[in-house]
Amino acid sequence: MKPNEVFYYADEFNLSWMPPLRAMWSPKGQQVMIPTPGQPPKRYGIGAVNYHTGETVVLFRRHKRRREIAELLQALLERHSGQTVYVAWDNANTHEDEDVEAVVRGAAGRLVLLYLPTYSPWLNPIEMFWRHFRGEVTHCELFEHIKALVTAAQAFFARYNQHPERILSIIGATPKNLSVCT
Repeated sequence: MKPNEVFYYADEFNLSWMPPLRAMWSPKGQQVMIPTPGQPPKRYGIGAVNYHTGETVVLFRRHKRRREIAELLQALLERHSGQTVYVAWDNANTHEDEDVEAVVRGAAGRLVLLYLPTYSPWLNPIEMFWRHFRGEVTHCELFEHIKALVTAAQAFFARYNQHPERILSIIGATPKNLSVCT
């Protein structure tokens, strides 16, 4: 990449008040009871990770429509004014419409969208970071209310943004300041 270019992988994730249940240890013959809400409210995370620096940008919204996707792209452009921003993501229908195209046109060549095949999460390294997030924050965990869940999610991303080398390790990227032996 040239010095005036940045590369992000982007995607969305569901943030449900219903805790995802996973296998866990318990005393022999005793089942662990995890309380769950009735019909859980949802929020959505819309985010991107810089593949070279580990910096993340994550927005939490009530919806993950085209308008919210365009907000993420605009946030990336504002964060990197004067630079060309490349964004690789899947072919979800929310990634293509007038709102997204308006941001691309408004960027005047500074925003390049690259589309990965639909239903191929193994090609998008941000999926590994979402998995790590869920394991650390949401699995087998019932929060008092949805606002507490969003607060915990925001704290997770703020904490990891202070240590981007950990993010790079999770997504399998090589930090800029390390060289690869050949």
